[in-house]
Amino acid sequence: MNPGLIPPAEVTAAAKRGLELRAKFRRGGTSVGAHRAKELAERRPLSPRDVVAMSAYSRHEVDKASKSHEWAGETDPSAGYIAWLLWGDEPGRRWANSLTARLNKTAAE
Repeated sequence: MNPGLIPPAEVTAAAKRGLELRAKFRRGGTSVGAHRAKELAERRPLSPRDVVAMSAYSRHEVDKASKSHEWAGETDPSAGYIAWLLWGDEPGRRWANSLTARLNKTAAE
């Protein structure tokens, strides 16, 4: 497996936080998101397909701007925020987008 597909520490930290919040509040994310978070938290190498899936994950990004709930509140974080953390938060998205761009470039050559 390509060592470049091992998630960086900040992605791992976000996934671990997401798993903690999911356990504490019993909400946020799907079984797929929880599985991905476990892989990220353990810094397991991901397949190129997994990285591409991470770069496509954005469904809860719109929740950040919503005024109807507290996105990242310490006492009552939104389910969307927890789900977002499970996929590595902003560092996960940047990492996955960067790798996906490199994978796509390599495939095109």
